[in-house]
Amino acid sequence: MYSKFQLTKKYLHYYFTASNGKGHGIHSPFVFDFIINVLNDKKKYDCYNDIEKRRLELLNDATVIEVEDFGAGSSVIKTNARVVKKIARSSLKPKKFSQLLFRMVQYYQPKTIVELGTSFGITTAYLASGNTNAQVSTCEGAKNIAHIAKQSFEQLNLKNIILTEGDFTTTLPPLLNQLQTIDLAFVDGNHRRLPTLDYFTQLLKVSTPSTILIFDDIHWSAEMEAAWNEIKQHPAVTLTIDLFFIGIVTLNNDIKVKQHFDIRF
Repeated sequence: MYSKFQLTKKYLHYYFTASNGKGHGIHSPFVFDFIINVLNDKKKYDCYNDIEKRRLELLNDATVIEVEDFGAGSSVIKTNARVVKKIARSSLKPKKFSQLLFRMVQYYQPKTIVELGTSFGITTAYLASGNTNAQVSTCEGAKNIAHIAKQSFEQLNLKNIILTEGDFTTTLPPLLNQLQTIDLAFVDGNHRRLPTLDYFTQLLKVSTPSTILIFDDIHWSAEMEAAWNEIKQHPAVTLTIDLFFIGIVTLNNDIKVKQHFDIRF
């Protein structure tokens, strides 16, 4: 992964060159609508407090668990015996972006949602809360992390989540085969180029023209940037949005010219 210095340098470049996030000068109806009604929605939704309370519990949990690591690994934690609060500190998506995922689901109302990388279930909870009539299928490689995620779902009384444990290599193909089509996917799994592109290819096969794909940590490393650039250039991709920490992909066939937007958030 990039060093903290490299990442900061990249972020500053993004910050000073991206659109200001107000919608001015944006000629894409989809992106303008996204900025006005999703990105800049400042409403405090009812679920926010409960989910953030659960996050705080995890950030203070000193329990030690054994963790299998199927991905690129934690940039902070290098041992299989890990403290819950340290995992939470390094792996949970910040409130700002977790709540953006909620607003995307709340606004676009996808019915079938897939998440790769459950962690302790905070982003999953936000996705599931955005549309309680949706089915959220989330995948987590590490058994003990998945167990804690299930506790999160029970505590938050979320009934529309199905959690699949195991390596994505073996669990994702049958899951997507079962679902047949997906409306939204959040990919926060193996942070390497080839696995990320493999997930993208698999998700593409079950996507529709209205499907939205969201990729986490697109500037986390040179490999992730390479994967993001290849995804942007794929013939099926018509519009992409770079929020630096996440990348959003749409496949709308009505858009005839490929468009890309860097938006400050």
